[in-house]
Amino acid sequence: MIIVRNQKLIRRNRLIGSASGFLAIAVLALGMYASFKYQEQISYSLIALVVGLALSQFGMYYANRFGRSPRPDQELDAALKGLDDSYVIYHYQSPVDHLLVGPAGVWLLLPFPNKGKVVYNERKQRWEKIGGNLYLRLFAQDTLGRPDKDIERGLRTLQKDLSRIPEVKLPKLRAALVFTEEKAEVDAENAPYPTLHALQLKKLIRKEAKGDQSLPAATVKTIQDHLGLESKE
Repeated sequence: MIIVRNQKLIRRNRLIGSASGFLAIAVLALGMYASFKYQEQISYSLIALVVGLALSQFGMYYANRFGRSPRPDQELDAALKGLDDSYVIYHYQSPVDHLLVGPAGVWLLLPFPNKGKVVYNERKQRWEKIGGNLYLRLFAQDTLGRPDKDIERGLRTLQKDLSRIPEVKLPKLRAALVFTEEKAEVDAENAPYPTLHALQLKKLIRKEAKGDQSLPAATVKTIQDHLGLESKE
């Protein structure tokens, strides 16, 4: 498998995460100092608290995606290790964050590092998580959000970009939710998009490469050439 990665963007966003975290600590410390030094001006410390918490959330968002090791892109690489070079995976270098293009089709991949059990609630038509880290859930760092909305936006963006390729019949664009945490448990066979543990991802891709929606080699190459085969350093 060929890996195309935007290293420049990863380094930049990792720096943003680190800087935001340090700045959040500084602002919160300043607010605490102001609350003791200028007790009659409590509005200053409240403003510092709000700004500090916002910076903290901002920093955690970037740190979880670009600062931790292994990163989401590295976890997807590990899950797909063993695929041949007819496959190319794009990290932060295509219209969506993680995109796999090969004989199995064009796949938007959404990695989730969440712990606990993941199910799909058909009545509510949404994914739900049972268990996990309560502290992180309180700060919205261990929640699933709305993957369906993320997928819909991503597929629209991807469709718009790939439709510019001349004289090629675009295949149906696919998407999958991939849970990378080792102890995550996934029970969502009823979900509208494949929802699985990272350990099952390669098996799914190889199965799809033999199915009715497999892509001709010429179409695969045309799409890959459009997206490019060189990483941005």
